[in-house]
Amino acid sequence: MELLIIILLVGLWVVGATVRAVLTDGRGHTPVVRSTEGWHAGRLPSVPFSEARL
Repeated sequence: MELLIIILLVGLWVVGATVRAVLTDGRGHTPVVRSTEGWHAGRLPSVPFSEARL
């Protein structure tokens, strides 16, 4: 009987810690990543290799 009570208390503690962690973490929402630089392909070719004339 004591073992069952200990398991129940540990389970309640784990559930409480999980709820607390989720609430303090912002409920899973992350801020939007804003890009300040334009996108560029670097040194990649502008034409796919299947269409390129080699």
